[in-house]
Amino acid sequence: MGAPVNPGRVTSVDVARHVGVSQSTVSRTFSNDSTVAPETRRKVLQAAIELGYTPNAIARSLSMQQTLIVGIMVAHSSSPFQPYAMEKLIQGLQRIGRQALVFTPGPDQEFDDVLPIVLQYQVDALIVTAATLSSERLSDFERKGTPVILFNRYTPGEATSAVCCDNIEGGRMVANLLLDAGHKRLAYIAGNQDSSTNRDRMKGFTDRLWERGAIKPLVEQAGYTYEEGYAAARRLLARDDPPDAIFCAGDIIALGALDQARDAGVKVPQELSVIGFDDIPMASWSAYSLTTVREPIDEMIDLTMQLLVERLENPDTEPVIKLLPGTLVRRRTARLPGS
Repeated sequence: MGAPVNPGRVTSVDVARHVGVSQSTVSRTFSNDSTVAPETRRKVLQAAIELGYTPNAIARSLSMQQTLIVGIMVAHSSSPFQPYAMEKLIQGLQRIGRQALVFTPGPDQEFDDVLPIVLQYQVDALIVTAATLSSERLSDFERKGTPVILFNRYTPGEATSAVCCDNIEGGRMVANLLLDAGHKRLAYIAGNQDSSTNRDRMKGFTDRLWERGAIKPLVEQAGYTYEEGYAAARRLLARDDPPDAIFCAGDIIALGALDQARDAGVKVPQELSVIGFDDIPMASWSAYSLTTVREPIDEMIDLTMQLLVERLENPDTEPVIKLLPGTLVRRRTARLPGS
């Protein structure tokens, strides 16, 4: 290091000379390009601090004819899984040199109402999480050359790429575990009815019960909230024929069901098994130790970023739906086979 810096505004050229690297290396460093060696990255960032260099993201995006911004459509939700997944998505975008712009509908709006606003910001791509959007609106983006990727959901027959946990297989794993443990009276607490995650988890669970000759499970409707999970479990446990196992569409529902069982004096798992889906951080807390199906969130993020880059570099790439297997995590809220 040590090349003199011209007075006035410091540029990336000045930083490159100071470090002894190319200007493109400086640009790739500030784009979070993983091809830059860690030691080189450290030197570039240190030189930028010493010289007072701040990259101009707007100028860089104009030169690339891209905004370097990816829109993320999210729904209102009290489930801890959504902010957990959102944090992972934003980190994934930063790793590929992009920034996130988050959109969510207002109290009296539908998701379709927000999409014209998203188009105004000319985002390079759109990631949709836990939302119901019309095919016509999604097609608006594709026609304008803006890739759309559905995350943790998919729409069968839609010409849109999607990355999702294999929720059907996850539901089947839960059914097998409960039947192998000797459970006879099973129940399912559903999440939002219009979500593909809820439909697939219920389908996998009920189909596998039918295949193995078990009786049809009781079904209680809830949303992805603790309060609705608690209320749904209360209705189930107040029946004359209460279930001896409850599979919940999401962990936050299962935590509510667990607390209701405890408040009702039902012993878990001796008298009642409770299983969730997602494996949010709270599921592993010792107060709950929830048996659940873990979504492969890191792999889902990596694959989403891969598809995003492919679509941006080659807009003619055919859309694909990628389903990644979940993992059954056995903790203390479900009776195990042979126990």
